[in-house]
Amino acid sequence: MVNNQLLNPKSIAIIGASNDTKKPGGNMLKNILAGGFAGNLYAVNPKEERIQGIKSFSEVKEIPQTDLAILAIPAKYCPETVKILAKEKNTKAFIIISAGFGEAGEQGKQWEQQIVLTVNSVDGCLIGPNCIGVITENYKGVFTAPVPQFNPKGCDLISGSGATAVFIMEAGMALGVSFVNVFSVGNAAQTGVEHILEYMDENFDAEKDPLIKLLYLETISNPQKLLKHASSLIKKGAKIAAIKAGSTAEGSRAATSHTGAIASSDMTVRALFNKAGIVYCSSREELLSVASIFNYKKLEGKNIAIITHAGGSAVMLADELSKGGLKVPEISGPDAEKLKTFLYPGSSVANPIDFLATGTAEQLGIIIDYCEHKFENIDAMAVVFGSPGLFDVENVYNVLSVKLEICNKPIFPVLPSVVNAQREIQSFLKKGHINFPDEVVLGKALSQVFNTPEPVSEAISLPKIDIEKIRSVVDTASEGYLDAAQTQKLLDAAGIPRVTELVENSKEKLLAAMDSLEFPVVMKVVGPLHKSDAKGVVLNITSKEEVSKTFDRLMQIDSATAVMVQPQLAGLELFVGVMKEPGFNHTILCGLGGIFIEVLNDVSAGLSPISKNEAQQMVQSLRGYKLIQGARGQEGVDENQFVEIIQRLSALVEAAPEITEMDINPLIGTRKNIVAVDARVRLQ
Repeated sequence: MVNNQLLNPKSIAIIGASNDTKKPGGNMLKNILAGGFAGNLYAVNPKEERIQGIKSFSEVKEIPQTDLAILAIPAKYCPETVKILAKEKNTKAFIIISAGFGEAGEQGKQWEQQIVLTVNSVDGCLIGPNCIGVITENYKGVFTAPVPQFNPKGCDLISGSGATAVFIMEAGMALGVSFVNVFSVGNAAQTGVEHILEYMDENFDAEKDPLIKLLYLETISNPQKLLKHASSLIKKGAKIAAIKAGSTAEGSRAATSHTGAIASSDMTVRALFNKAGIVYCSSREELLSVASIFNYKKLEGKNIAIITHAGGSAVMLADELSKGGLKVPEISGPDAEKLKTFLYPGSSVANPIDFLATGTAEQLGIIIDYCEHKFENIDAMAVVFGSPGLFDVENVYNVLSVKLEICNKPIFPVLPSVVNAQREIQSFLKKGHINFPDEVVLGKALSQVFNTPEPVSEAISLPKIDIEKIRSVVDTASEGYLDAAQTQKLLDAAGIPRVTELVENSKEKLLAAMDSLEFPVVMKVVGPLHKSDAKGVVLNITSKEEVSKTFDRLMQIDSATAVMVQPQLAGLELFVGVMKEPGFNHTILCGLGGIFIEVLNDVSAGLSPISKNEAQQMVQSLRGYKLIQGARGQEGVDENQFVEIIQRLSALVEAAPEITEMDINPLIGTRKNIVAVDARVRLQ
């Protein structure tokens, strides 16, 4: 879809060009002219003879053949105009900035579909409609401002929203973030974010192409394509950060399982990004902070030295780094004491290294040198240096600029005095550096980058399961929730250990079978979706007499169909589950189980198929991981078996993609064994 005519056209026609630069067609032409486009430019407007110094054609049929056409005319005229350009003018690339298409109603959708059919018929490329346009090294094809200055070492930006792309560029330019190619895909009638990423991957040149890719996504039309090409680009040396909007629980359908109650589209997107190695961002500010981090040397370890003359900022940064799993280790020893001798009395080197408001450029240089060469437990530095407006800080920023170039350890500059030190900051940015005005935003973004895993590169090997038995259950089952017997068969076929249980709707048969179980036991109602909510779970039953009475009470619960009896086990309650979002592979979840799954919401997610390494990362990323390891005298669980169960669940849904929701809650875990106590499976 993306072609050379779009990226490097020899000729461009602006349909709807204007002398009025307050109109989209007028400002589009103005930007292309100001950008120094070297090819042939054609303007089409029946009301003008010349537009911004260029001859104006009265209709499209009069223009010469053209590589790229940019349409800034009402939507209803676009289908016929595109048809003439494609069939008569050999045009193979189209940018439609006009609105009033699929986003406006059924008629607009029909126009959009007609245009796509025409463009596809000539193997062309369509960007939009309803977008701001495209910026490449060769032309500035947007109708908005500002237009960023070309920097071959800048970022590529691909956005589903034109306005958001403008806001990202504006904010980025103020920080020192620069841009190379910008694609606003709008309605993405033919070419979406995934298609542009695919082109970048298949034509990637690590020596010439921008290494940083920023994405703003409102929809993910093809998750597999996004995963494939993002992973591939990152493995080739690129770095990708992305915002996915519209992923809240409110945007998801109602669900009836525990998994459905806690899972959301956002969780699935995060799992996809993790699998691809994309850094997940939740705001434009965070996206640009991550892009800024990408522009500096890579953080190879967790230990950060905070160098500052502002104690409060240092504390806030240290807090944020700690929350994100990074460390601000204590600095001590002979070298630390020696460093103190170069600083003013009252300075601290313990980390944060506070060299006071009176600190000098020379002192900053010495501190950085000690962190670079002497303090082996330091992996990177964050320098927080502003100005109270009493003196010129340019010498300080000049030293910082030099150290950024020559140090092997990354240095992240936080220059918060955007008013008092505005001139000095601008001088710093002009040298090609990037500023982090807010230390907390830096801390959060740095943690996000460091904690984002590398793309899954291993061939994923799942445990062997009985696929034939699984298919025999699924192929003969009705849509909806499986019954207890069917669920047991699936667990057994997947090799997921489960507790022995009896399920009966006859009290006489249940009492007769009780000799096979040891007391105490647990009794549960079969039928209601949430047994606990229905008061359908009874613990510590120690005799047949209690079994008889409890059976009668449970069967009186509305929707009860039977009663289940299980041995009462002791151990840590765990949870695994499955959720299926349309278009995505299954999302596998794990966490602490029982009622804590909803109370604590301490859940980790991965996208199936799940490798062993991914499953380990899921378990170890839980806030309650120390409980799994064993904490404060409490026995932990067999972590390796928990990881294997996650993988077996992944293998199960790969064999049975009809599973749309699944809970195994709880699993009871000890050091010796983990067994499933309760499970629900829903098919569609």
